[in-house]
Amino acid sequence: MQSNAKQKRIAVYPGSFDPVTNGHLDIIQRAAKQFDHLIVAVLNNTSKSPLFTVEERKELLRDVTRDMPNVAVDAFRDLLVRFMRSQQANVIVRGIRSVTDFEYELQLASTNNHLDNDIETIFMMTNPKYAYLSSSIVKEIAKFQGNVKELVPPVVERSLQSKYGSNSR
Repeated sequence: MQSNAKQKRIAVYPGSFDPVTNGHLDIIQRAAKQFDHLIVAVLNNTSKSPLFTVEERKELLRDVTRDMPNVAVDAFRDLLVRFMRSQQANVIVRGIRSVTDFEYELQLASTNNHLDNDIETIFMMTNPKYAYLSSSIVKEIAKFQGNVKELVPPVVERSLQSKYGSNSR
C-alpha cells in the first residue's frame, strides 16, 4: 500500500564555515525557503587549519540560524554521501561565487553522484555583493584588526575579536 504522505525535501549545505560569513548566511536563508528541512553540516576540512573548533563553528551557526525553524546544524567527519544517507537527505546545496568555484564544485558533485546516484547537487549563485567574500579573507582582515562588520554576523565579529584579541576594526 502506498502512502499519500508527501516525502519531506531534506537538503544539506556542507562546508567548513570557519567562520560563517554573510555570504554563507545568504545561501542558508535562500536554501531554507526551497526545502522542508535544511541541515547546515560543518565538516572538519583536513586540508585547512581552522581558527574555530567544530563545536565553536556549530554554535556560531546555531546562533545565526536560530530564527529559521527548518534549519538544523550538525557536523560530520565521514564521506558527505554517508552523512546524507544518515539524515535521509538527497540534495546537496552548494554556493557558487565564480567560475573557479564552479569547476571545483562540479568535480565534487560528480564524485558524490558517482558514490550515490540518488543524491543531487544544486548550485546557488551567491548574491553579487558577496562574490568576493570567503572565510579566509575574513580571517585575514580580522587578524590584522581590519573591519569585518559588513562581512559577518555580529556574533561572528565578536568571536573573531575574541580569537585575535583585538577590536577587528
